[in-house]
Amino acid sequence: MMRRACSSAMNSVIGAGGCRVSGAWRSYAKVAVGSDLVSSAPDVSLQKARTWDEGVSSKFSTTPLKDIFKDKKVVIFGLPGAFTGVCSAQHVPSYKKNIDKFKAKGVDSVICVAVNDPYVMNGWASKLEAKDAIEFYGDFDGSFHKSLDLGKDLSAALLGHRSERWSAYVVDGKVKVLNVEKVPSDFEVSGGEVILGQI
Repeated sequence: MMRRACSSAMNSVIGAGGCRVSGAWRSYAKVAVGSDLVSSAPDVSLQKARTWDEGVSSKFSTTPLKDIFKDKKVVIFGLPGAFTGVCSAQHVPSYKKNIDKFKAKGVDSVICVAVNDPYVMNGWASKLEAKDAIEFYGDFDGSFHKSLDLGKDLSAALLGHRSERWSAYVVDGKVKVLNVEKVPSDFEVSGGEVILGQI
């Protein structure tokens, strides 16, 4: 099951009470139901949320996608950025409050990824008190989202190159369910309750 929408232009509001953004809306993303995320981005790694000192002690290690998805059932959701309105007030909480239901369905991990560094992701996860339920990863240079064609230029909102708002259910690296919002400010198809019903 997949929901995706396209239009020639968009007007969106980023965050609660945020600013108006206009920009071109590109056509279908490369990633689709049936895609293998590991094969689609073979040289891409993500950065697990951590403190600066943890980053130094790990020699700034990264996590290959195969270590995240191989032989696992994973729910992953991407969002424009840490500490932004919809992301903080709705998106992450929709997964946090349903974590027991995901585990009951056999999901091994629920992952949040954003185009931020792992230190910002760590601070945000701590503020949301979500670290015990959700794994947070940074996509610091946007390479993960770019490889899936889920990147988004949100410079008009002073965010620079970020990502679409999306969610997926991934089994052993293969995408079984994919939901992408029409515009990043929407929160209609990528929430925890929606994908919970699709598993």
